[in-house]
Amino acid sequence: MKLSPRDATSYIARPDPGRPGILLYGADPMRVADRRQKIVSHLIGPEGEAEMRLNRVQGADVRKDGALLFDALKEQGFFPGQRCVFVEDATDGCAKPIAAALEGWRPGDAVLVVTAGQLAAKSALRKVFESHPQAYALGIYNDPPGREEIEGIVRESGLDLPDRDAMDGLVALAQTLEPGDFRQTVQKLALYKYGDTSPVTAEDITACAPASTEAAIDDVLDIVSDGSPQKLGPVMRRLEAQGTKPTELMIFALRHFKTLHAVASAPGGPSAGIAALRPPVFGPRRSKLERQAGRWPSLKLQTAIGLLVETDLKLRSAGQTAPDMALVERALLRLTMLGNSR
Repeated sequence: MKLSPRDATSYIARPDPGRPGILLYGADPMRVADRRQKIVSHLIGPEGEAEMRLNRVQGADVRKDGALLFDALKEQGFFPGQRCVFVEDATDGCAKPIAAALEGWRPGDAVLVVTAGQLAAKSALRKVFESHPQAYALGIYNDPPGREEIEGIVRESGLDLPDRDAMDGLVALAQTLEPGDFRQTVQKLALYKYGDTSPVTAEDITACAPASTEAAIDDVLDIVSDGSPQKLGPVMRRLEAQGTKPTELMIFALRHFKTLHAVASAPGGPSAGIAALRPPVFGPRRSKLERQAGRWPSLKLQTAIGLLVETDLKLRSAGQTAPDMALVERALLRLTMLGNSR
């Protein structure tokens, strides 16, 4: 049967050993592996693999030997406790032996955990699990984790749940990072707060968030939006040395000034405009956006967006002869002066 995303969180946290198994499939192998690792860990415990209660089987081996999986589910281990059989990289060619193994499954046998890549709706492997009255099939998509899942990750790290603003910050961060990177960031946050009983703040999250090229680009956009032309050159040199592409810089600049325009032109003013942004903006960035929107009237922002679009078109033009990064720097300098003009 299909396992809905709403029920998936509770199942992953407390998998039922009375169910014969689950199929996890999706286009992102990292997300699939993350869910599989949690399920297996909760089934067999921290010492399960050392006690040989986890049997790993390749999908290719299941296709070659149909009885292999059936025997793996039935065999008895040397140590007491729940057993698990993990089939990796399964395909539709594994459907028949897996169906036979599930048909012969009885309480007390090992739980079957199968992972696969993206499967079509008519996939034979999906149908085996979706049509089974006790087994589960869970599609894992590229959506960022929801608030409930993020709260679970925070609790697992040993942190108390933060206040609303800091939690909004974690939600926003989860939408920009891969699942494994986000989990590592929360663990880093737990170490950062070790021995500190004060609540987690947005500033703590910012301090632990991974550095990236996007952060350096944000520095450029802040310089432009705040009207500090003397700071622009050195930061542009640093970006160029890091290998930042001019078109990438233009994409971020357009996104930033469109966001400023949405905030500045909101009916309730910049504060209302920022509150309506999705994903939510938190901490210092929230204050920064509100300040910048306050100094850029809507008319100037429309002019700025037009200038950026024009520059982006020049970058993509076959007849463009000027150095691309110089063209971008000139446009950003013009924007800086535009923001300072009266």
